[in-house]
Amino acid sequence: MTDGQVAPPPRLLMGPGPINVDPRVLRAMSAQLVGQFDPSMTTYMQETAELYRQVFRTANEATVLVDGTARAGVEAALVSLLRPGDRVVVPSFGRFGLLLREIAERCGAAVTTVEVPWGEVVPLDQIEAVVAEVEPKVVAVVHGDTSTTMLQPLDGLGDLCHRYGALLYADVTASLGGNPFEMDAWGLDAASAGLQKCLGGPPGSAPVSLSAAAVEVIDGRRSIEAGIADGGDETLAADARIRSNYLDLGMILDYWGPRRLNHHTEATSMLFAARECARLLLDEGIDTAVDRHRRHGAAMAAGLWALGLDLFGDPAHRMANVVAARIPDGVDGEAVRAELLARFGIEIGTSFGPLHGQVWRVGTMGYNARADAVLTTLAALEQVLRRAGVAVPPGAGVDAAVTVLDEDDGPGTP
Repeated sequence: MTDGQVAPPPRLLMGPGPINVDPRVLRAMSAQLVGQFDPSMTTYMQETAELYRQVFRTANEATVLVDGTARAGVEAALVSLLRPGDRVVVPSFGRFGLLLREIAERCGAAVTTVEVPWGEVVPLDQIEAVVAEVEPKVVAVVHGDTSTTMLQPLDGLGDLCHRYGALLYADVTASLGGNPFEMDAWGLDAASAGLQKCLGGPPGSAPVSLSAAAVEVIDGRRSIEAGIADGGDETLAADARIRSNYLDLGMILDYWGPRRLNHHTEATSMLFAARECARLLLDEGIDTAVDRHRRHGAAMAAGLWALGLDLFGDPAHRMANVVAARIPDGVDGEAVRAELLARFGIEIGTSFGPLHGQVWRVGTMGYNARADAVLTTLAALEQVLRRAGVAVPPGAGVDAAVTVLDEDDGPGTP
């Protein structure tokens, strides 16, 4: 880099996210800005909301973008739904379940977790036992936790929560677009996501959808900034307001809704990116995209296994788009990752907490859920493992992946 411009090195991002952005999304992001209340801008906002209703598979009118990374969507949902003292149940099976607990606690909620060992998911009957005892206002759960690569079943959880008068919120950042997800059919009241996983975009925008029941809770705390309120706007006491201004979903809904009340300046380039991510997914077909992630994730898993690596976690509940492989005894996992990056320009992930230094996490998601990315990664990893002293069957990883792709050649073929 001699002229001062940004010039990142070429990388194939095969970790748990972010991933290489679809070139069509990058092109959309390069479009020139318009004013935040320009008719073309508000039309793009309306179009984006409708696209994400289809992505979430919901009829929720309250479907918007929160400007910020996926965690901004999580915090917006929880801080807008929870008052200090509210009871929350968090089924936790990895790092990001623990994050939901922390964010809910920072909202002042009384949090009860239902924990299982990393590598498992939380059985529905265990969740019900705690919900029946605690009677929470909200049950908050991660759908796909990339720290463990496990996918928590959500079908039936919404009905369970509603029987006990609780709202169900799910963080679907790592799963949406690459694993089955049915917001309305599964009875979710709130969900938030990010672009940088299966949706094939950059981090920086968080799609959020809210049921009528969730909006009713937010309406009970809705406030208008003093500088833009008119005579008909009710003034709430300070302790009744949502505890964040920027992440106040009531205000964001007013910004996206018919009143177009100014809240912040919409992150225009990220809106364009989010719109294109959703448009491309729907153009491909959600079921086709989910099948593409399943096929290429299965090929990657088969290839890693054929290289002699044990796979982590309950195979019945693995995410389609991320797989964890145990680091062989005597191998420096970070040295392997560093050589893979330096020699081949390929990034795979490490993990956190009790899995740090124990597994590599390899992603096949979004734009990178395709055959050449899978096969290139396996071929490069074979070479690096051999240099690290691991007895690797020559070509076994690529052969195993090709076999899976050839046997399962279907509608998900890129």
